Amino acid sequence: MSRYFCHLNPDVMELRSTVAESRPGLVRLAEMPFYPGGGGQLPDQGMLHWSEGAVAVAGFDSIDGRLWIRLAQPVELTGEVEAKVDPVFRQTMRELHTDLHIINALVFQAFDGALVTGVQMNADATARIDFDLPDADNDRLRALEPAINDAIRQDLPVRESYLPLDDAYDEKGLLRSRSVAPPPTSDGLIRVIEIAGLDRQACGGTHLASTGASRQLRILKIDNKGRHNRRLRLGLDPA
Repeated sequence: MSRYFCHLNPDVMELRSTVAESRPGLVRLAEMPFYPGGGGQLPDQGMLHWSEGAVAVAGFDSIDGRLWIRLAQPVELTGEVEAKVDPVFRQTMRELHTDLHIINALVFQAFDGALVTGVQMNADATARIDFDLPDADNDRLRALEPAINDAIRQDLPVRESYLPLDDAYDEKGLLRSRSVAPPPTSDGLIRVIEIAGLDRQACGGTHLASTGASRQLRILKIDNKGRHNRRLRLGLDPA
């Protein structure tokens, strides 16, 4: 994985770029502002504007190790392109992903290092996160909601850094998923997201600059999914 433009420039939602390669319904840009999805986070939505009109972004495909934009129509783009990220959708994903780090940290601390077994963020500002918690009391999990929102209200800074892959595996608690880890960059580094004073873990998604930019989060439901999994269903407060 290369270092995405959206990691280096998280607040840039519009970018002029040039077409590097083009096929009907597919285009690869010299640079793009979109997050292509991963780790349970949905890919960015947006538009591409060029000399002959505009077309919606339908998704992203990796072809021969290169990232292509899949278009909503079978057009073939040429020349200069203006790429525009949907800022409302991106903001929702940034809030959900940052808040999932908060609840991940609180569960990790309160339940003896419980690991994540699955995550999914949704376009309707809800999410789910599954933990390996075979003997957990669901009431104890529900009781974490005030602590989640307290961390949001504290407006804690969120920072990123990079570590060599071997160092990331050596740092206890940095890798929180039972089955997957963020892919290393092309130069063999792992991206680390740190919420000041609360959490530090490897992650490849998009996040807020500080927790206070999120709406409050509600625990909507807790499900027992098999012998080990506890699934927390969460939603951003519309207010």
